[in-house]
Amino acid sequence: MTTLTRPSPGRDHDAAFHHPAVFYSTREEYLEGVGEFIRAEASRGRPVLVAVPGERLTLLQEALGADHPQITWVDMRQAGRNPGRILSMLQDFADRNRTGRPSLVGEPIWVGRTAEEAREATRHEALINLAFAHRDATILCPYETALPEPVLAQAGRTHPVIAGSGGYRPSPAHTDPHEVCRDCDTPLPEPADATVVHFGEQELASVRDTAREWAEREGLSPRRGTDWLLAVSEATSNSVRHGGGKGTLRLWRDARSVIAEVRDRGRMTDPLIGRQRPDPFSAAGGRGVWMMHQLCDLVEMRTLPTGLTVRLRMTVD
Repeated sequence: MTTLTRPSPGRDHDAAFHHPAVFYSTREEYLEGVGEFIRAEASRGRPVLVAVPGERLTLLQEALGADHPQITWVDMRQAGRNPGRILSMLQDFADRNRTGRPSLVGEPIWVGRTAEEAREATRHEALINLAFAHRDATILCPYETALPEPVLAQAGRTHPVIAGSGGYRPSPAHTDPHEVCRDCDTPLPEPADATVVHFGEQELASVRDTAREWAEREGLSPRRGTDWLLAVSEATSNSVRHGGGKGTLRLWRDARSVIAEVRDRGRMTDPLIGRQRPDPFSAAGGRGVWMMHQLCDLVEMRTLPTGLTVRLRMTVD
């Protein structure tokens, strides 16, 4: 059985951070490629975070023991429902275990993810390489080979190394994270019909009332509606503060979700904004975008020549 552990120090592994992808087709391959990695890292006394979809979580817990003292278990279907909040979860764990050389398993894409979710999860995988650069940690990312071929191809671009039966090998497709993020900035499809509201500072209260009443008519539950409305409020307030003092809100729904889109004259220059937990004492901002990611089921952002577009989705349960 192949055991995947942290690569040995040497000329090819000078950096403290390691970010391999492992591909699997069967339960047995999953237990071999992922389970044995977890077992080996935990046996060395390293703190291990395992964030994978629930059915894979159960498989690993049955094999390794759900109460293993070195392992923290997280259902990625819940914690990573919005790919934009996964990175801060990983960083929080690494920060809490800074002296323990943490190892993490993160499976952000699974069969059934929408194309929009998979694209933002690919962006997340690229941003890991920026956020964890020079940190002493390993993040192993499993990919099921039943995923669409374009998703599997992106895994080769976002991971410097690939895990296999012979250990680790460099990924020939590995690409600069900024380029991957630019490639993820595909045009957002236009809705067939939408409620359109133009606003400035004086209209912020009324635009929130409009969004709340619209969401209630569309069947969003009070609990989910409160979160969604707070995210919309953050997005519209950011337009006033950072996007030229005004913006446009569009509201529509599809078969699964209610969608709010805010457009303004702003720019997003740092791809990590909103993906990392902001410093509460920093004047650099980013708290509003981080809140949007924590509250919504999907956040998509595009910086265009005309300004910034922020699209917020909340599933109607």
